[in-house]
Amino acid sequence: MATVLLIIHLFVTLALIGVVLLQRSEGGGLGVGSSQGMGSFMSGRGTANLLTRTTAVLGTAFFVLSLTLALLGRGTGQPRSILDAPPPAATAPAAPAVPAAPSVPTN
Repeated sequence: MATVLLIIHLFVTLALIGVVLLQRSEGGGLGVGSSQGMGSFMSGRGTANLLTRTTAVLGTAFFVLSLTLALLGRGTGQPRSILDAPPPAATAPAAPAVPAAPSVPTN
């Protein structure tokens, strides 16, 4: 479930980025230098309204998906801090290794 929502969230994010980049800073929308951009696709005002509404819908979907994913992922993580982990069990120190007897070559 979370994987499907995460993929949808990715697509909504990419669409939102694309729609925001299409808008002009003055609010003309889709116009590159004039209000009749893209071969008179729509009027300047109609394009701005379409892009504004699309941005609002995608922004709302982005926030709803973000909150849903945050609620689904709550409490599923392992403790990340060493202070949250239980202390390790006490073990006896290891005895020093006894060196092996040197081997004497026979001729």
